[in-house]
Amino acid sequence: MESPLQLTFVNFKKDSYIIVEGKQNADRFYIIRQGKVRVSKEVEVVEEEGGVLGPGDFFGVVSTMSNHSHIETAQAMTDVTLISVHRDQYGLLIEKNTPVAMKIIMAFSKRMRFLDEALTRITLKSTAEADPSHLFRIGEYYAKQNQYNQAFYAYYQYLKHCPSGQHVEVAKERLTKIKPYSKAVYLDGSTEEFNRFYPKDTMVFSEGMPGSELYIIQKGSVKITKIVDNNEVLLAVLKSGDIFGEMAILENKPRSANAVAYEDAYLLAVNKANFERMVATQPQIVTRLTTLLSERLWFIYKQLANTLISDPVGRLYDALLMQLERNRVPLRPGATYTFDFGPKELVGMVGLPANEGTLVTRKLLENNKIRLAENKFMLLDVSEVEKQTEYYRKMQKIEKARKDAQTTR
Repeated sequence: MESPLQLTFVNFKKDSYIIVEGKQNADRFYIIRQGKVRVSKEVEVVEEEGGVLGPGDFFGVVSTMSNHSHIETAQAMTDVTLISVHRDQYGLLIEKNTPVAMKIIMAFSKRMRFLDEALTRITLKSTAEADPSHLFRIGEYYAKQNQYNQAFYAYYQYLKHCPSGQHVEVAKERLTKIKPYSKAVYLDGSTEEFNRFYPKDTMVFSEGMPGSELYIIQKGSVKITKIVDNNEVLLAVLKSGDIFGEMAILENKPRSANAVAYEDAYLLAVNKANFERMVATQPQIVTRLTTLLSERLWFIYKQLANTLISDPVGRLYDALLMQLERNRVPLRPGATYTFDFGPKELVGMVGLPANEGTLVTRKLLENNKIRLAENKFMLLDVSEVEKQTEYYRKMQKIEKARKDAQTTR
């Protein structure tokens, strides 16, 4: 029999700490019933709205639902009464109270887009808001790489969404030329077909185009990328069970990245009407979506903190550690691990230019506990990455303290 929903009310006195950044084992989050709470981060990379929370607001969800360490500190500004929700109780909470779940998901979605734009500005030195005219540039990029499936898809979407755009004639010409060499599927989406098959290297959607569906991967994998300064930056490789493309449904904004079948992929496509039905009837989907959004938010905070490490070698170590944490690899001394990416992707993750990236990677590989096997990074001792990252973060703190001391003199 299913256990009933047990929500606990907890009280904290003014000035007491409720959660502390960096502490492991976040297993519960809080909804404020009475009083005010201040939420802060040790490293404020971008100014986020709403450091002070009041009744009805929640905090601690990202770390709890992603099952990672806390990314913020919460302190009571007045005496407060909070509703404590354990991770295992989230599904039941949603079943009994769909609006709470939707409030959390919408808040996450908004925060996600805000942080994604900030990260794009900092690491990729460009603006994140893509519009349909960007589709032509994407087509051009893929055509130059001889990736005709993706090029055909992007040109097609450009013509569909910018029928009077300045590159219409060129795009039509290119489409005719590459058609025999490309297999693009579901060019116009399909409201009828829930179950879709995307062969390896075909595009699910392209950045800049409007979207009306989210996708659940049933089998296979999908890579999420961005084209920046004529480079393809790998943002994530998603596997079976993952959900992506939810921003289009939640916020009605253009796609902010490309989704390409990394291997043959079987997807479930969900439109807005179906999504709202699913929320009401299948709370496990909402739990999964919350978990995935939490995971992404946790990761994006880590990426933003990565931008503050001034030594590029330190940033590479930190990026490797992030991937280990993300994949929940235990950092046992002497344990080996092979990543599913190589130097080009790692350099793209931290937003270094290719020529600088080559030199920095060379430096990284001077460490005899890291090597390349079939162009993938292999660690001969996973704890080495943590040790090196700690060292570079420490150096960063010392440097910051020194600079602060100089400016206050």
